[in-house]
Amino acid sequence: MSCTQYQGSSPERPDDVFRRDAARKKAVTKYTQPAAANGSSKTGKPPGIQQEKQFMKFVAASLLAITCLATPAQSTFINTLMPQPQHITVANGRLLLTDSFRIETGASHNPILQRATERLLQRLQAKTALQLTSGAGTPTLHITVDDSTATRPVFGQDESYSLKVEANGIQLHAKTIFGAMYGMETLFQLLQGSGKDFFFPTATIDDAPRFPWRGLMIDPGRHFLSVDTVLRTIDGMAATKLNVLHWHLTEDQGFRIESKRFPKLHQLGSNGQYYTQEQIKQVIAYATDRGIRVLPEFDMPGHTTTWMVAYPELGSRKSGATYTIADSNGVKDPVFDPTKESTYKFLDAYFAEMTALFPDEYMHIGGDENNGKDWGANADIQAYMKAHNIPSAEALQTAFNHRLQTIVTKYHKKMVGWDEILQPDLPPDVIIQNWHGPEFLINAAKQGHQGFLSQPFYLDHMRSAEEVYSYDPIPAGSNLTPAQAKLVLGGEICMWGEQVDDLAIDSRIWPRGAVIAERFWSPATTRDVADMYRRLGPMQLRLDALGLQNISGPQRGLRQLAGPNPAEQQALATFDSVLQPVDFHERYAEQHTGPSTPFGRLVDFTVPDPPMRYEFGRMVSNYLDPGTNNQRAAAYAELKSVLQQWQSAANTVDDIAQHSPLVAEEQQRRQQFHQLATMGLEALERLQSRRLNDTAWIATQKQILAEAGKHTELVDFVILKPMQQLVDATQQ
Repeated sequence: MSCTQYQGSSPERPDDVFRRDAARKKAVTKYTQPAAANGSSKTGKPPGIQQEKQFMKFVAASLLAITCLATPAQSTFINTLMPQPQHITVANGRLLLTDSFRIETGASHNPILQRATERLLQRLQAKTALQLTSGAGTPTLHITVDDSTATRPVFGQDESYSLKVEANGIQLHAKTIFGAMYGMETLFQLLQGSGKDFFFPTATIDDAPRFPWRGLMIDPGRHFLSVDTVLRTIDGMAATKLNVLHWHLTEDQGFRIESKRFPKLHQLGSNGQYYTQEQIKQVIAYATDRGIRVLPEFDMPGHTTTWMVAYPELGSRKSGATYTIADSNGVKDPVFDPTKESTYKFLDAYFAEMTALFPDEYMHIGGDENNGKDWGANADIQAYMKAHNIPSAEALQTAFNHRLQTIVTKYHKKMVGWDEILQPDLPPDVIIQNWHGPEFLINAAKQGHQGFLSQPFYLDHMRSAEEVYSYDPIPAGSNLTPAQAKLVLGGEICMWGEQVDDLAIDSRIWPRGAVIAERFWSPATTRDVADMYRRLGPMQLRLDALGLQNISGPQRGLRQLAGPNPAEQQALATFDSVLQPVDFHERYAEQHTGPSTPFGRLVDFTVPDPPMRYEFGRMVSNYLDPGTNNQRAAAYAELKSVLQQWQSAANTVDDIAQHSPLVAEEQQRRQQFHQLATMGLEALERLQSRRLNDTAWIATQKQILAEAGKHTELVDFVILKPMQQLVDATQQ
């Protein structure tokens, strides 16, 4: 493999810290997509051994990339784009970025587009330290937009663009201003460095998203999220070409939006934590400037305790009942009374206010997890159901949904709901959000309903980037007709709020959110896991440069736990690098998280799918299957060095535990870290000296591995599989 053949990762400056703008205070070589891996299955399980082999090849290519990048004059195209575009062709050439770089938009004087060009200049300047301005001069980037009249993003708009970089200039064409914004994001990601120069490789890109609905749901209902957190989340969405912010605003644990029509809702239902309507407008404007629609969710008829705290007459309990804000998580009993006309009169007035505040044409009404208990316990409701031939709670909720849809439609909105609302007589223009499994989405499409997938993209289940990358809104074997396939609109990432707050949310969403965003945008054949991980590193740093806390947040938290000693900080980071958080259900079982649960334990600064999961697997594979004696010696030295670092770190982490109670509580994991480091070193020594088949030693190690594989102390080890391979290799 030569340097001219390799397309590896781009160098990123670790000190890039782009601060948000004022709104937040011809020899042509065709680039082909990597060969598709078998990433889909009916079971939804991620690919395994084949992807591990691909990853090993990627590591070897990465080492070659470092050599290539050291050549001062090289201008090889290094593809780190995420998401990958539909079509890209690269040529042998480049356009140097200098301080004379200018942007020209021709007749497209849309203020949203103008602000987007200013942000591009700011990011390029922060990346390169070049002084770039929007003043007069010969334009370098020419942007043409067919229709520049848009004032906000809308569902189904044209988001395509074409980008052509030549040695003497750049042409960006789009049908809408939002397509042009996506083209500018791709252009920014094309920027590379070589020696003392920054440049754009000459390339032609024709791109459009695979799906029109590419969302991210955040949940301040359970744990409130600051406006600044919401804004930086929007920045991450824009960088990854997501286009719907689903804002889960009302819950049993908190009513998070100001109502001027019914002020007791936020006054009594929020514990003082809510967004004012001015803040709502600020978020909407910020999102609009970045091509992102804001979809509010007002969950009903269940998940509505806080409504009844303020207005108990809305509930289904007997007259005089009182309600309190839920102080725990889980499904609660309070539910709207759907048999009273006063309920619909109230909701009509409320939606009149909210539909005027949120400009998007869609409104999410929830509809999930109504257990029906309060309906079953209310004699008047049971009599109503009998009188109107309503056989079940599900049928009663369907009747409620019909009335609700009438209200939403009255205010020129279309309804979105979780998949419980899918009933045989549901109107076809209602959009279904799937959370029970892809088969529900496929069934909805076969019944003529639009919908989008969320179930595999629940981030609190701590699935790896590799696993979430393997899922698809239209799984293989779905047997949809082309018309039915069009009803699958895309997907939404879900970041539920039971176990995150401002402190931890960035590292839970990113960078895995960027991987899922690629699944929503790029061709279905873009499935090379090793290539995805290769590009994910540069994408992490781009998000970091935007001010997201996906990297800095966990690092800051670990420093606080370790204390001021740099050696202890490094040791705790080393310990943390082999861990990831347990999944949602296990954490709830261990900790019983609720709205008042404080965050700040080790688990809150431990990232899902840490790089060491792959790095250690790569090291073990290189050692066990090295090829040549020299390669084996190098692999042995690398692996031994890492294991010795772990052994040293384990001792230091025990020292930290003497003065850090939140480290001390990781008692079992600290002990197991010692054992695993020792196990690895002993296995290496046995393999090197050919002292094999020690059945007693092997049995002891397998017992240690079994204990280390159990969920405990809120974190799991991510290195157990390759460690098991080392132990197994001593048994021949």
